[in-house]
Amino acid sequence: MRAISSIQELMTPEDEDDEPDLPAAKEGLDELRERRWNRMNDFEKQTLLNFYTNYWLTLENYPEAILTFEELLTIEELREDTRLRTLKSLGQLTAAEERWRDSIQYYDLWRGVSLEEDDIVYRGLSYAHYQVDELAEAMPYWVSYMEMLLDRGEVLDRDDYAYLNGLYFQLEDFESALDLTKTMVLLFDDQIDWMNLSAVYASVDDEERRIRSLNLAYLKGMVDDENRYLNLGQSMGGIDVPLSGTKILEDGLGQSIIENTEENLTSLTQMYLIGSDFENALEPARQVAELSESGDGYDTYGYIHYVLHNYQEAADAFQMAIDKGNLSNRSDTLLFLARSLIELDDFDGAREAATDSADAGDENESRSANDYIGFINSTQERFNIIEERKADAIDFYRPYPSLID
Repeated sequence: MRAISSIQELMTPEDEDDEPDLPAAKEGLDELRERRWNRMNDFEKQTLLNFYTNYWLTLENYPEAILTFEELLTIEELREDTRLRTLKSLGQLTAAEERWRDSIQYYDLWRGVSLEEDDIVYRGLSYAHYQVDELAEAMPYWVSYMEMLLDRGEVLDRDDYAYLNGLYFQLEDFESALDLTKTMVLLFDDQIDWMNLSAVYASVDDEERRIRSLNLAYLKGMVDDENRYLNLGQSMGGIDVPLSGTKILEDGLGQSIIENTEENLTSLTQMYLIGSDFENALEPARQVAELSESGDGYDTYGYIHYVLHNYQEAADAFQMAIDKGNLSNRSDTLLFLARSLIELDDFDGAREAATDSADAGDENESRSANDYIGFINSTQERFNIIEERKADAIDFYRPYPSLID
């Protein structure tokens, strides 16, 4: 006991200003072990080894600390509280050394001896099982850990919930993940949890709630990346509110969160078209037309003008589409050019465009174009008749010369 007291003084001096003399303490421990080990009783051996573990832990030499704790377990008359403390320490230290199977073994041995459960053991078992990819085993231990802390009236961190939610996701237990994510949203109102809520709704095929939850996160200012802006804006068309989607896309473009690319502007144009807001569709459609390497952008731009009865602008756009080339359907563009020109009473131009459409299309498209040529001819005949009658009427109603000079 005199030797142990001296070693203790070296390791933890009574005067706080004095520095521990660990080398001298280790020398004293080694000397005491060499000189008296065989004559020590179990309590004395236990005491000596406890000082060794304190020494190794102070130096953060975990492998040596593990060996010393394991030697403690070989003492026959080891006190029960010491055995429990040793097993728990071995569970923690082997985990620190990433010896996950050993950690599980020592924690299980602790539970086999202890009459009570412990949150540290539950947490350690969950982590260890997780590290060896035994997620189904890890999950119930973490649930027990959380329940134990809540029963004691302690407050759990968001990370505690997030770890469990990660297990649910990886186990594809999306119903449990949905309930837990809702709880996390209420408790923490964190951006990540709002994003996860939308993702979980997608996993359980609840598309409407996926969109609504993401939209609520957007309204709270928690959506800040391009993909989610685009996803939300385009998804609004799926729940029959496309114009709400256009506002989101416009907002993203205005804040430069959404890049001003041909693809993104095409999405915005399409959302306006789905919502039949042709006037507002014109500007993004024009930008797409200028950015596109094909004439398809001008084809869409011309179509919008056509719907708005802007026939001259439509004809100009369709002609630019044809000139630019690389069209998805050249025959269709030519036919729309013909339709625009006939509205401008340009029958020759319309007939030429329809003829080119017939030559460029497949059998069905050629048939439609030829039918339209017939329509052009009959329309021109009616037009000519009306013009002749108008001319005759003008001649008939030509006023007499004035009788007064």
